[in-house]
Amino acid sequence: MRRLVTPAAAGLLAVLTVSACSGAVRVEPPKPEGAAAAACQKLATALPARLDGAERVESDPPSPYVAVWGAGEIALRCGVDRPASMNATDQATDLDGVTWYQDPKLPTLFTAINREAYVEVTISGKHVPGEVMVDLAGPIKSSVPG
Repeated sequence: MRRLVTPAAAGLLAVLTVSACSGAVRVEPPKPEGAAAAACQKLATALPARLDGAERVESDPPSPYVAVWGAGEIALRCGVDRPASMNATDQATDLDGVTWYQDPKLPTLFTAINREAYVEVTISGKHVPGEVMVDLAGPIKSSVPG
């Protein structure tokens, strides 16, 4: 069975690119304001150096609102907009006190939705999403008020 890349998925893949010169992973940083920005800055200092076996690497451009592990295998953006595809009737999953919304059109994209700031995580097929989200729950709960 062949997999097709939808336009939305192609856009997501464009956000995560490895810069050949620096080894940094290119991720477009969000621009949160106010309380969301303060919570995201606090989260940046609470995130682990390793996540599901992948080392944290630099992002390009550097931003307190972005964290990347591996060669872009896991990317976190804090302070993103509410997921456009999310409806009031959609299902969400609670993992260790953080509620996650999975975009039905982008199965590798998860957003923590019950917080002061939305925290978006893209997880490649090399990792188990549930394990990554549980590992991120502690830092998110301690840094981003619900």
